[in-house]
Amino acid sequence: MMIPVTDTISIDERLIAEQFVRASGPGGQNVNKVSTAVQLWFDLPAANLPPDVRGRLIRLAGRRVTKEGQILIEATEHRAREQNRTAAMDRLVALIRQAAIRPKVRRKTRPSRGAKERRLESKRHRSVLKRGRRLADQ
Repeated sequence: MMIPVTDTISIDERLIAEQFVRASGPGGQNVNKVSTAVQLWFDLPAANLPPDVRGRLIRLAGRRVTKEGQILIEATEHRAREQNRTAAMDRLVALIRQAAIRPKVRRKTRPSRGAKERRLESKRHRSVLKRGRRLADQ
């Protein structure tokens, strides 16, 4: 089954592996008995993502990317296994959505002639003020 991420990108559910582990934090008496935390592994090399999205995704994931190129997302904030599973999946989808956004291209601009003149005029004004203080101090 395919999980929709954006209008053009969807990921195959078979590329996602889950492992349930014990979590620290809230859980009461169950904290040492029940494995409610989830580790979600996304197989990035096998995913058919556009190269630019893949590069941004690796950069955004940072240290969550393993040497094999898999993305590891851990969720431990809830006491229920299913809630942690949903939270981890939501985080993965959000990460891919963020990577799918193309950054705006920065175009070099030059200051206008008027802006240059205003800047120089303010510098001259400052200079006159400071020169006036220098004469007053002596």
